[in-house]
Amino acid sequence: MPGSIRGVARTAVVAGTATAVSGRVQRRQAQRWSGQDPCAQQQLAPPPAAPADDNIAKLKELGELHQSGVLTDEEFAAQKAKLL
Repeated sequence: MPGSIRGVARTAVVAGTATAVSGRVQRRQAQRWSGQDPCAQQQLAPPPAAPADDNIAKLKELGELHQSGVLTDEEFAAQKAKLL
C-alpha cells in the first residue's frame, strides 16, 4: 500500500511539472502566431514570478508527504530544491 501512495505522489509532482511546461509552450506558440518575437518579449519584461503563497502551499504539502513516509528524504530534498 505505501508503494502505491508513493506512486500517486510522484504522479502528482510529474503532472504539476507537465502542466507548468505545457503552459509555457502554449504562451510561446501564442506569441509566435500573433507575430511577436518571444525573445524580444522576454528582454522587455521579465516573466512574472510564481506567487509565494503557491510555493508555500506546495512546500507544506511536500512536508506532509515526507512526514507520512510517502516521500523519502532524497525525494523530499529534490522536490524542495525544485521549488526553491
